[in-house]
Amino acid sequence: MTCGYYTNSLSRIRHLLNLSGFRTKQQCCGMQGRRILYLPRCIHVCQYHSSQLMRHSQKTVSNNNFKSKVETGPGLKDFVTHRSVNPPLQNDCDESIPYVEDTSYSGQNRKVYFETYGCQMNVSDTEVAWSILKKSDFSRADNLKEADVVLVMTCAIREGAEEKIWNRLEYLKTLKTRRGKKAPPMKIGILGCMAERLKSKIVDREKMVDLVCGPDAYRDLPRMLAVTRNNQAAVNVLLSLEETYADVVPVRLNQDSKSAFVSIMRGCDNMCTYCIVPFTRGRERSRPISSILDEVQGLAEQGVREVTLLGQNVNSYRDSSEQTPQIGATQLSAGFRTVYKPRQGGLRFAELLEKVASVDPEMRIRFTSPHPKDFPDEVLHLIQETPNICTQIHLPAQSGNNQVLAAMRRGYTREAYLDLVSHIRSILPGVALTSDFIAGFCGETEAAHHDTLDLIRQVKYNFAYCFPYSMRQKTRAYHRLSDDVPEDVKSRRHMELIGAFRQGAQQLHTAQIGCQHLVLVEGDSKKSVQEFAGRNDANTKVIFPKMDVPSCAGSKQQRVVSPGDYVVVQVTSCSSQVLKGVPLYHSTLQSFHHQNTVTRVQATRT
Repeated sequence: MTCGYYTNSLSRIRHLLNLSGFRTKQQCCGMQGRRILYLPRCIHVCQYHSSQLMRHSQKTVSNNNFKSKVETGPGLKDFVTHRSVNPPLQNDCDESIPYVEDTSYSGQNRKVYFETYGCQMNVSDTEVAWSILKKSDFSRADNLKEADVVLVMTCAIREGAEEKIWNRLEYLKTLKTRRGKKAPPMKIGILGCMAERLKSKIVDREKMVDLVCGPDAYRDLPRMLAVTRNNQAAVNVLLSLEETYADVVPVRLNQDSKSAFVSIMRGCDNMCTYCIVPFTRGRERSRPISSILDEVQGLAEQGVREVTLLGQNVNSYRDSSEQTPQIGATQLSAGFRTVYKPRQGGLRFAELLEKVASVDPEMRIRFTSPHPKDFPDEVLHLIQETPNICTQIHLPAQSGNNQVLAAMRRGYTREAYLDLVSHIRSILPGVALTSDFIAGFCGETEAAHHDTLDLIRQVKYNFAYCFPYSMRQKTRAYHRLSDDVPEDVKSRRHMELIGAFRQGAQQLHTAQIGCQHLVLVEGDSKKSVQEFAGRNDANTKVIFPKMDVPSCAGSKQQRVVSPGDYVVVQVTSCSSQVLKGVPLYHSTLQSFHHQNTVTRVQATRT
């Protein structure tokens, strides 16, 4: 046992017993006053081994007194109240590490290049990591070849996503090897879910990888990069029950973008049998609502016109960081259940959504990815009543067959899901629904696959993310189920799911021809610099020609269209993926909503 930073409660108890005069089998410290400083996120019990500590260790206390204290449940105060321990107990780890000089924590203007793969959460995590490194005097590389550090934000949700990273590492290894001797050696780091899943196996397989950092360890990046300067590999994949990066203001990688992602929670407790997320991102924990509002306010001041609230299970948000009025258990959608007990207390998603929407009435608000179980009527009515909350809901189904849903442990049946869809559409007529589907899950029969196709045709989604099943280690399916659907069958079913959803999307888009949509302009179309691309309330891409349009409805004054503008576009044609139209005039979100409300009232009266 050494004096300094203690990493578990048993060590702390032994040390406190020594302070109180009891001798344990392991001696306190033989370092004769030298400081042992390592292992971050621990509790600093004492900083030196002085004669004062020796006097404390030699004191004796009667057994009767000890037994009475144990019976009454002694706490830390019982050990130190009548003793002058100096320095006092601390709960910080700001000390330096003996084998790394403090100055080496600084990036010293080394250039970092980020590559991001996977979901929007990874985009948000990249911005968090860049914010942390920027404060440590790192700079950002504009291209890969000038980078001193290459950090790859990875995804582990499917085998194909990981295979793409392994292939990319081969190219990065070549760049690292070819780097001139006069230039500082390039460092390669793997961040995110793949890092958390494989841990040190990445370093074992790819000797050229210098750093492996899990989703909850980004604060440790400056120290880890300092360690790699000595040609040592650094690995930190510790998951946290508390880390939300609430005090880290993300630095956007694309400062010109008019849309942004804001992470409101991390982790997932649903434990679906196919999903690796609970094992790579940990348990659910929510950011304090105050830090979220501060970030959204900052984005509004930067001119951002659309914010998407992010989380693995975004609508189960529950901020318990502050004292709140007693709130009952979480209300689940009818016919839905969970593998965990309902949560008690805390500020819920509906309250957060309302506060975020009130920051800037001209800023669109979206959220993803929700779980169908967490859609109380308060959320649906709030979307209906608030113009700047988009009337678009992602409602992951995964399958349309009850046996497959049970094997996935989704917590609902096909019938309960369809009832929820009907309920949502009764409150939000015209709502745009999107979904996720898995083709070829364990035990899926041809009949079960056709049940899913039928569900897609019945609901008619605006968009669906469809993927062939990829078994992941650590998941319940890996331990309990058999991946018994052949790969060629998975591929065929995957394409059939895509065909079914596109057929329904085509019908929905065709019905919009002649209608007017408020489009947030994002920039040039990828196919032509003569056209703009933007998105409507349903998050569907809208393409229209570049031209000056009236500054408002009925105005003769023409104005240039720029990214970040709201423009009313009349749809003239479509595909299953895109709407095309002609721009009519500039507008604001609130005025367009008011105009549509008046039009609907007049139509109802006639």
